[in-house]
Amino acid sequence: MNNKNGFLDKVVLITGAAAGIGEAAARAFAAQGAKVVLADINTQGEQLAQNMCAQGQHAVFQVCDVSNSDSVTALFAFIENTFGRLDIAFNNAGIDIESSKLAEGIEDDFDKIMDINVKGVWLCMQHEIQSMLKNGGGAIVNTASVAGLGAAPKMSIYAASKHAVIGLTKSAAVEYAKIGIRVNAICPAVIDTNMYRRAAAGDEKKAHRIGAMHPIGRVGTVEEVVAAVLYLSSDAASFTTGTSLPVDGGLTAI
Repeated sequence: MNNKNGFLDKVVLITGAAAGIGEAAARAFAAQGAKVVLADINTQGEQLAQNMCAQGQHAVFQVCDVSNSDSVTALFAFIENTFGRLDIAFNNAGIDIESSKLAEGIEDDFDKIMDINVKGVWLCMQHEIQSMLKNGGGAIVNTASVAGLGAAPKMSIYAASKHAVIGLTKSAAVEYAKIGIRVNAICPAVIDTNMYRRAAAGDEKKAHRIGAMHPIGRVGTVEEVVAAVLYLSSDAASFTTGTSLPVDGGLTAI
């Protein structure tokens, strides 16, 4: 979508909005006329919202821990009190904190990953769907991963969490398809974010190896992921629901 006002006056929620893909999505939706709710446990999102407003865009910030039911309830009370509705939701908050084989995994890591990546999406979707039902429909996009479409050595908990996100996506899509709520997921491969840059910092061979594992020969950009999010959120995708869209440079085609 390149329509300057493609989402004019739509109320859009983005979790994990303070940086990376979430920040880029917030800016992209706002640039097309949306009223954007930035939600993140990272309070840097407040400064981002202020910067966007200074540029003439409509953005507000609400601190939220998506793994905490009370925090999520407070987020949606804020949205209801501020805008009275929700049209689009991008459930993007997530973490990846493991680097060992399954048998060496840490229980605390399992709980934290599942709480944020799975329970967080589930909690947010519950509120999003209830809000959208009152408005006659809406669109939800969840951030899964190519790890949710196959294996991820030394990231088995993360992979399991993203398989679960795809399961939630497909199930909700079927449950609410006839009443105007579309639910889809994006499945990025390695994307050039601060997390990737920290992982590859000072190691050109590692950076080259990571890029080369994608058939396209490089890692993706946040803008390429956001383009998929905007498409799935738009009327152009009105016949698309329950899909898990790889944004992966051909990685899952191998």
